[in-house]
Amino acid sequence: MRVNSEELHTLIMNKLHAAGLTEDHASGVADVLVHADSRGYHSHGAMRVEYYAERIAKGGTTIHPQFTFEKTGPSAGIFNGDNGAGHVAAKEAMDEAIQLAKETGIAVVGVKRIGHSGALSYFTEQAANKDMIGISVCQSDPMVVPYGGAEPYYGTNPIAFAAPGEDGKMISFDMATTVQAWGKVLHARSKNEAIDEGWAVDEKGEPTTDPFNVNALLPIAGPKGYGLMFMVDILSGVLLGLPFGSRVSSMYNDLTTGRNLGQLHIVINPEYFTDLPTFKKNIVQTMEDLNNIKPAPGFDHVYFPGQRSMAREQEYLENGIEIVDNIYEYLISDVIHNDSFGKTDPFAK
Repeated sequence: MRVNSEELHTLIMNKLHAAGLTEDHASGVADVLVHADSRGYHSHGAMRVEYYAERIAKGGTTIHPQFTFEKTGPSAGIFNGDNGAGHVAAKEAMDEAIQLAKETGIAVVGVKRIGHSGALSYFTEQAANKDMIGISVCQSDPMVVPYGGAEPYYGTNPIAFAAPGEDGKMISFDMATTVQAWGKVLHARSKNEAIDEGWAVDEKGEPTTDPFNVNALLPIAGPKGYGLMFMVDILSGVLLGLPFGSRVSSMYNDLTTGRNLGQLHIVINPEYFTDLPTFKKNIVQTMEDLNNIKPAPGFDHVYFPGQRSMAREQEYLENGIEIVDNIYEYLISDVIHNDSFGKTDPFAK
């Protein structure tokens, strides 16, 4: 079904507030989730609300976190999220990074002790909207087999990037270092649909298209994706003195305690490297160049990164955001959660 963005934001905010978050933090989480759904990243949108609500209600999210930011160098700092809502902590940490980059040209801000923060593109686009380049990486649950391995070790460990162009245009991408994000499997489960071949393996390490039989995901492009998820784990885990690799806490194992996740924001101020108008003009020229490339057989167009999701956002804003019926029914109900996610199985069958 279709829901307008304002209604969806209100429903999400109300549900998270009812679970225990402050209204301000519930609204901040809703901002990120509506962003995800409006871009078509449904795996990181409203379908996550019940999980967040259960973790909040069971004490695994700090209701009144004591956020702190410590500058550790002219262009570096650590934001401690006190295991509050990851979306809110990551937003505030990006604000700090943007301010540092305005002053020094570049900023690297580690975000420590947070919960799941959703679609990273929200945060990198914070930077792009301030005429900065934004890069963000974060660690996640160990549910990916390393290249050549038969047991999960790393998470989907996503990477996001955004850069500003003229007239409010931007290039933006947000990708897991796996063939598909775990949330895509959850989305397939919510719709009772099969997943594509090559996404995942079962308990025997055999390929599976049944989302309910997934026991591990696969890195994108084999050893290349493996290398990227390795890099992300170093930058958002080891670098920040946090649990890493298979030691990263499970999203579903214990909902009564904080997850201590890490994230890293990098912000670059183009004005310290070139003049801003030229930079933004050349970003738009890049977009146009890519759109004008002759498409390969089987394709009708070449898109620049983020173009299709932004077009989808415009369509959704005009006609309503597509939400799975049972998720909408949960959002409008009086139920806080159905005790569905507090399981030892990291794949939450």
